[in-house]
Amino acid sequence: MLYKKAHMNSNFEQQSTKKNALILAPHTDDGEFGCGGTIVRLLSSGWKVWYAAFSIARESVPKGFPEDVLSLEVQKATATLGIAKEHLSVYDYPVRRFSYHRQEILEEMIKLRSIVDPDLVFLPSEDDVHQDHHVIHEEGIRAFKNRKILAYELPWNSISFRADYMVMLSRKEFETKLDAIRCYRSQEGRKYSDPDYLKSWAGFRGYQAARGYAEAFTVIRWVVHEEELL
Repeated sequence: MLYKKAHMNSNFEQQSTKKNALILAPHTDDGEFGCGGTIVRLLSSGWKVWYAAFSIARESVPKGFPEDVLSLEVQKATATLGIAKEHLSVYDYPVRRFSYHRQEILEEMIKLRSIVDPDLVFLPSEDDVHQDHHVIHEEGIRAFKNRKILAYELPWNSISFRADYMVMLSRKEFETKLDAIRCYRSQEGRKYSDPDYLKSWAGFRGYQAARGYAEAFTVIRWVVHEEELL
């Protein structure tokens, strides 16, 4: 297993005193698609962000690329967002086989919980129909049930999505997200990687909130401590 060990508004500055966020991505690039702009916003607001990708999807890499190419691309993409390299954890669970490794995945999440001690966790939506994404959603809630949890949106995998938490993005934050996604050269043929599609979706979510670009999330749990503002 490839593994690098990690040593209800969008005003994140007022939401936590510790300011640690953890992104749970089933496969490399899911975190960038689901909350790349929000990651940029968090980092610029003084948060520390950790990113855990549970598969480099060797079995799905297009012909002409080395099978471990996604392990290199995720390093470039997360660095583009501003995530420190020591805050990136990459695993090598077999794509579409996460259900056979539930306990191992849960145990790795518990290790991450101890290392990161996150205030805020991002994970896939319960409405995401991809089998690996569903495992990360369920085990993520199990591991981090006492933390703030937001589920991110991957519209091509969802039949429905409850968008009850919006993070507004500046043009620069959104463009940085696109730059990170462009680091995945091996995935350029995917229709959902098309910048025009991504702009239209972020614009649609922004329109719902009456301004520019936005990323939408479902609130899974929102724990408010006594030192925090409601």
